[in-house]
Amino acid sequence: MTFPVFLTDDASRDLEELYDFIQANDSTEKAEYVLSRLEDSFQHLRENPERGGYPDELLVIGIRDYRQIRFKPYRIIYRIIAGRVYIMVIADGRRDMQALLQRRLL
Repeated sequence: MTFPVFLTDDASRDLEELYDFIQANDSTEKAEYVLSRLEDSFQHLRENPERGGYPDELLVIGIRDYRQIRFKPYRIIYRIIAGRVYIMVIADGRRDMQALLQRRLL
């Protein structure tokens, strides 16, 4: 079974901001590379979305509704609902993820 993958508005904005940041601080080529690898990660979720682990920041408060995969240092936080995968957050894992996830998901 193949799961359709959707980006929420917040995740789309995350992707745009990440691209713009890398482009401004490194190069367009690097931004394109990271974008391509992140998009590849999204496509892998189509085949096996349950492969991702639970974010520790949410587990400590008893929430198991979200999963994550990584393309280091980036974390892709998603949720599976009714046979669909919804990408909720795309963030640099070096950020204060506890605050970000609480603000964005709770």
